This record gives sequence, C-alpha cells and structure tokens, in this order.
Amino acid sequence: MSTHKLVSLFALAVLACWLAVPCFADSQARIVRLSQVEGDLQIDRNTGQGYEKAFVNLPITQGTKLRVGDDARAEIEFEDGSTLRITPGTVVEFSALALRDSGARVSALNLQGGTAYLNFKGEKEEEFTLGFGREKLALTKPAHLRIELKDTAATLAVFKGDVEAEGASGKVDVEKKHSVTFDLAADRYTLTKNLEPDPYDEWDKQQEKYHQQYSASSSNSYSNYRYGVSDLNYYGSFYNVPGYGTMWQPYLVGAGWDPFMNGAWMWYPGFGYTWVSAYPWGWTPYRYGSWAFVPSYGWFWQPGRTWAGWNTVPQIVNPPQSFSFPRPPGKPGQTLVVSRGALPAPVRVVQNRVEVRGDSAGLGVPRGSVRNLGKISQQFERPTSARGTIQAPLGGSAARLSGTSRPSASRTAPPARSAPPARSAPPASGASPRMSAPAPSSSSSHGAPHK
Repeated sequence: MSTHKLVSLFALAVLACWLAVPCFADSQARIVRLSQVEGDLQIDRNTGQGYEKAFVNLPITQGTKLRVGDDARAEIEFEDGSTLRITPGTVVEFSALALRDSGARVSALNLQGGTAYLNFKGEKEEEFTLGFGREKLALTKPAHLRIELKDTAATLAVFKGDVEAEGASGKVDVEKKHSVTFDLAADRYTLTKNLEPDPYDEWDKQQEKYHQQYSASSSNSYSNYRYGVSDLNYYGSFYNVPGYGTMWQPYLVGAGWDPFMNGAWMWYPGFGYTWVSAYPWGWTPYRYGSWAFVPSYGWFWQPGRTWAGWNTVPQIVNPPQSFSFPRPPGKPGQTLVVSRGALPAPVRVVQNRVEVRGDSAGLGVPRGSVRNLGKISQQFERPTSARGTIQAPLGGSAARLSGTSRPSASRTAPPARSAPPARSAPPASGASPRMSAPAPSSSSSHGAPHK
C-alpha cells in the first residue's frame, strides 16, 4: 500500500473519531430544508444566539424562527415536496417538526405576521397545522393557499383544494377560489366567493411551476423523499459511470472544482457541526449518500443504497491526492463560512439573455433562470471555448433576479475536462430501501470548510 493511501486512511480514521457526533436526543425529530433565499432573511435556530443571517440549504429544526426583511423572500421544502413560501415582513415559527411512532410526520407552524403561501401535498397520515392569530388550519388533504396576517385582521385565500379553519371566530369551510377575512379584534369572519390578487402571487406560481417541471422527470426517484429533487434535475444530471453505477454531477464544473468549495460549517445543538452547501442544488447530495472522485471525470454524487441516516457532514470516497479534507471548527457553537477560489460574478441580464459562468457549478444562477442549462454547460467543455462566461437564453421563471448576487471576482474558465459518461435516468425507486425519517447520522464523514 502506498504512503499516500496510508496517510489518507489515517486521516480518515482520525476524522471519524473527531467528527462523530450524537444523534438527536429525540429520535423522532425531523429536519426540513431552507430551499431558497433572496435578500435579507434572518433565522433564529433556537440556539440562544437570537436572529442571524440565513442562507440557502440551512436545516430547519423544531423551534426555528424565520424573519423576512424588506424586499426579500424565501422558500422552505418539506420531505414530501410540500412548500412554504414567505414574503417581506413575514415571521414564521416551526413549533413542531416531529415523527410519530407510526411514521407519520407532524408539522406545526405559527405565522406571526406577514404573508405566506403554502402548497401542501397531503400525503397519507400527514399531520400539518398552520396557526395565524387566534385561528388555525389543520390540513389533511392537498391544498394550495395564501395567508396574510396583519395586526387586527387575517385573510385566507384558497387557490386549490378546500380547507377548514377553526379558532376564536368558530369553524369555517373555505372552498377553492374562495377567501375568508377574520376580524381578530371582534372574533368574527366574512366569507367571500372570490380571490383578491397579491403582488407575490406570480412569484409563488413561478416557483410552483419550477418544481412541477423539474420534479416530473423523477417519478422513479432514488429516494422516497422529494425535497431537493427539482434542483438536482435543473442544475445537473445523472450518469451511468462504469464501475460506479448511477451517479449525479452538477453542470458548469471546472477542472479544479470540488463539492466543498463554497458553504459553511454550522453548529446545531444535539448533533454538532453540519456542513451547509452554498450551491442552490446542495441539499440531498450532502445529506445522503457520498461524494466520489472519478479519475478524468471529476467529482460525482453517489446516492448509494442505504438511506437510513442523515449525514451531518459529507461522506467522501476516493479523493485525489491533492484534496484537502474539510474540517469543522474546533470549538462548538461557531459558524465558519468557507469560500475557496473565486466566487461567481453576479448574474447579469443583457438584452433578455443571462450571463453564466462556466466554473460556477450553478452558484449564482437563480433556479429556472437559464433555459437548457445542460447544453450551456457543454459549451464550456469544448476545447475551443476559452471564455469565462457565456450569454444564455433567459428562462421563463426568472421574472426577477434581484437578491441573488454574490461578491464578484473574475476568473477564466478552467481547462476543458473529458466528456462525461453516458447520461442515465435516476435509479428506480425499488433500487433503494425505504428511508427512515431524516435523523442525523452519527457515522463519520468529512465536509469542507468555506472561507
């Protein structure tokens, strides 16, 4: 065995002991995903530190609060693909994220102010409640709705499905394309047979269209969880890699790219440090499976066949000799941002075309903003392409690109890599055993710091 391999094995063993952390004290705990952030979003992770800056892919745990700043908005994805979207001035608390002994998921949210859009998928035995003011929704069937909460009034508008609200004002059934306004001071309501439009309705529709379009191709998914699937399909592709099986790789990766160039180490009470990827697709590949380096082709995510755990830090297989293993901070309770190499310049729109970086791995590219991202990525792999950026067609869901820019630093595109292996569809659902609830894994793994 070579000296390099011995050193690598020793490093892995040391990291295994160092990074191993206990699971949640409550094995019934759940974790959902902060799937989109635009503008100033603040998060209180229930750590005693109060509100701090939030960014995409942060795990949302029970007791978490989110506060949306002016001209900002965000989306939260649940395991079944249900989404909550929140707009400027909104405050929401995740009062309960738990799992029954039967396997049923329990979600209790409390809207404390502002406007929120909920698209509830209504899976069997799901328990989902949403409180607002002195009223509450207990959802059991699929529904798409909007709630606006002000100081003395609240309005519930139902786009799809039908719901029942109950509280100080009594019970009221609200059908599709109907709305109800609650007078919170007098504990009474007014039911109307129409929907008043809201400025953020179009944004909500665009995001829902994005999920429908890019999750549709994953009916035979590798997992029983659907959060993160849309972003995997938009920002990358699955390939059949000889000797490795079905693997996924993001588009727009340069020769020197690795999966841990941008992100942060975050401390969570109960299970220690977890790696949070800054990439817009960076949820599932860092929570499950492992990252493997394939010579001549670069880094790929390997879903694997075991879905019983939730990785707090990434699993790494066959790293190249030059790879530097990511390390979390030495003391608990810290946040360490990692940014190795130049960050992509802010996305620019020029005459209805968006400028794309060839080595960004999707960082800085808003979801749905570029049509045919895979074809654009192939242009950077051609030896004749020496430019660092390409102007690509603007996608239909990119109605607004503000709030997505990052610090600029120009860098030429890296040398073209070998063509990727043959593309393949994601493995059929029967290829992987049923996943349990995403409790953090206590097994060792190695993530990479950003700074």
